[in-house]
Amino acid sequence: MYTIILSLVFGRSPAVTLKYTDVSSTFWSIFLGLFVFIGITICINLILKKKIGAVMLGLQMMLTEGQKSIQSRVNQFQSRPNGDPKRFMAEMEKKQRDLIMNAIEYTKNFEPFRNWTPLFGKQINTTRMQFYYQLQDFAMVDKLLPKCLYMEQMTCAMNIARMYKNEKTVAEIEKQFKKFTLRLRRGKSHLLYSLMAWIYVQKEMLDKAHITLVEGCKVGSHDTMKKNLERLSNNRIIEFSNAGLGDEWYALFLETPKMQIKRQQHPGKFGRPF
Repeated sequence: MYTIILSLVFGRSPAVTLKYTDVSSTFWSIFLGLFVFIGITICINLILKKKIGAVMLGLQMMLTEGQKSIQSRVNQFQSRPNGDPKRFMAEMEKKQRDLIMNAIEYTKNFEPFRNWTPLFGKQINTTRMQFYYQLQDFAMVDKLLPKCLYMEQMTCAMNIARMYKNEKTVAEIEKQFKKFTLRLRRGKSHLLYSLMAWIYVQKEMLDKAHITLVEGCKVGSHDTMKKNLERLSNNRIIEFSNAGLGDEWYALFLETPKMQIKRQQHPGKFGRPF
């Protein structure tokens, strides 16, 4: 916004001055004004890009160092377990939560640039929304979602997941799904198609789930979509699962990973397991 205003001011001034002082013709006055406008815009954008990049780098370093610290504590505990595992997990969850809260606070450093670049305000909102989603603070997520920028599938999937959890009608979810799939690049929407198919299965709309997966496989094949399509085709509904998508699926908090129970091995006569 400010970039455009300043560029217009600096571009208009020489054009008007040259025109009304008869230094140049109308054509050359307009041409010079346009040249100055483009030049000022490029200069401001380069300066902003450098400043925003520095703030973004600071955020990435904060998250990286925080994750390294947490992972180091986890590795240390796993190699030498001492203390209550439940208490340790609670401590790690608190550290993870504190890290995300600090990251949200850090995003305030982006605020001075909000009005300089078009859509940058939405980019800030999108970043914050994703952090709040990790914290499962869905009240803040729902507040920010209408102000976000939807250019990648995880943000789009979060929007649709919240629509499902907020009990929006299937028609409303379908409308949003179609809008998002048109925006996303080919082959970059497997999570979105898998999510929509999962919603149809929950609503017992199996024909639509099948059609959605067929379309998804045409846009960009993924093993999980292929397997689920095969399961639906063979009427093995109970086996339908998006677990193969891994963290990106569980990050939506629609399902939790199943705990794998390890069978205890009993020692034989000479201390060897059967």
